[in-house]
Order: sequence, then structure tokens, then C-alpha cells
Amino acid sequence: MTGTTMMGTRKIHKVWRSVPTIEGAGVHLRRAFGNSEVPIFDPFLLLDDFRGNKPADYIKGFPWHPHRGIETITYVLAGTVEHGDSMGNRGVIRSGDVQWMTAGSGIVHQEMPKGDAAGRMSGFQLWANLPADHKMMAPRYREVTAAQIPEVKLDDGARVRIVAGKVGDVQGPVRDIVTDPVYLDVTVPPRSEHFHLTPPEHTAFAYVIEGKGYFCREKDPFTYDMQGANYFDMQREPFLGNGMLVLFEKGDQIMVSTEDEPVRFLFMSGRPLGEPVAWYGPIVMNTEEELRIAFEEYRRGTFIKR
Repeated sequence: MTGTTMMGTRKIHKVWRSVPTIEGAGVHLRRAFGNSEVPIFDPFLLLDDFRGNKPADYIKGFPWHPHRGIETITYVLAGTVEHGDSMGNRGVIRSGDVQWMTAGSGIVHQEMPKGDAAGRMSGFQLWANLPADHKMMAPRYREVTAAQIPEVKLDDGARVRIVAGKVGDVQGPVRDIVTDPVYLDVTVPPRSEHFHLTPPEHTAFAYVIEGKGYFCREKDPFTYDMQGANYFDMQREPFLGNGMLVLFEKGDQIMVSTEDEPVRFLFMSGRPLGEPVAWYGPIVMNTEEELRIAFEEYRRGTFIKR
């Protein structure tokens, strides 16, 4: 939804620069946030950016590994990701597609990125937590092709692809998720101002993937904390660019504006769970005992529930 008359515009709480890391069998990626940020992104746990131009940086992929207690959301913009799992599912996530996987009680799967004809790979993976009463639900997939994701052009000139949630009267294809998530791919043109309504109590953040823009009306980078910034740097820029993430404070809308170039960002929001998090590797539960049981079941071969 969009609007320009509301008073509760969210301010910036904190900004992160994504940092290089290596995951899987040797995939070079950038992590926007992860384990050390729990619980401030509740219900979200992790966002990885696996864009690259060199196959050697991503081709080894993410071989067979388990998940329990979470949802993983993979969004591909260039190249493909081949996947398979312990339930016998096989498939390919192509450019513009989304895979929304609910691991629930347990799944073992693999994800193997393949570049396009020019060797480019562009994708993002978000982890979302499941509440205690859904941790052991039956696993499921939501395979969403690019053609199934609606794109709307708004009166302010912004273009929005809607994976989950609503923009105006247009609903995204991923529905009936327990945390009421919103997942949008938003492009705001130059010299524009864009608003998006949000439930005031929901956690909301944006991750910039192209261009640059302002994510707070004040345009003052010294009014919020910036992870990775040099506090002796008196030339900090007020705009956010590629690979930067902004976590918003509470409010009922966000505002994004641009100057001479557009900005493209992923926007996510969801209802916080407010539950304890016990997290080790690919498994996220509520207690250390539940973690111990999960890894013991994996060792014994009883991890997958039929």
C-alpha cells in the first residue's frame, strides 16, 4: 500500500554494510545480518547476498545439509539454482523466481548455483523464524515463477514486484505465512519520493541492491548507528547504496527518496515472535534441549519425520 498523508513515518534505527563471508562448500557471499543480530530482526534471522561474476566464487554451492524450525526464501535475479531434497523434490530456481521453503520438522536439501551465459550469479536468501507451535510442522515448498509475481507501477513512478504482502489492491502469490511477511522488490526512479504503509508493530528493513537513495526524511547519517562506519569520518554520506541494509524504527509507513539516480531495494517486514532463539548452524529452535535433540536425531537417522 502507498500513501503520503500519515504521520508515523519510520525513522532509521541502524544501518549495516553487508560483509564478505564464505558458506556452504566455499561460496563467497555477503552477509547483511545474521546470528549476532538476534533478536532485533525478529522474526527474521539472516539475509545473504550471493551475487558474483566469477563461477569459482559460487559454483561449489551448498551441498546436502539439514534445516529445522525455519523458513528459507531464495530469490534469484540472474543465473539459476538447482535444488533437491530428502522428500524427492527436484527443481531449478531461475531468474526472477522465488522458492519459499518451510523446513518445519526437518528437511535435508542442497542448493547449487549456476551462472548465466556470462558467468553472472545474482541471488539472495532470507531466513525467517517459525514460532514454537509451528517448529515441527510438515515441510512444504512454495515454488513461485517470475511470471507469477505481479509487478505494479505506482503513481509516484515506483515499480514494485510483490512476492508476499499487498501493494494497493494487488496481492503477492505467497500467502498464509504465520508471521504475515511482506517481501517486495522496489525500484524508485530519480528525483522521486516513495511511501509504503506498514503495520506499526512489524519489524521492517530494506536492503539496497542497485543505485542509492535516502531512507529517512531527516537525511542525517549521524542520527543513527552505522555498523562498519568509522566514527572519525566526518564525511559520512546521508544516502544508502548497494549492499547496505537499513533497519527501521516502529511506524506505519516508510519513506524512500532519490536524487539524480534511481534506487532498487528489497523490502521485508514481518510480525515479531517474541520467543527465545536457540540457534546452531542450519537449525533454529527455542531451547538448547531442542537443538540437542535435533542433532542427535540427525546423527541417528531419525531427523526426517514422515
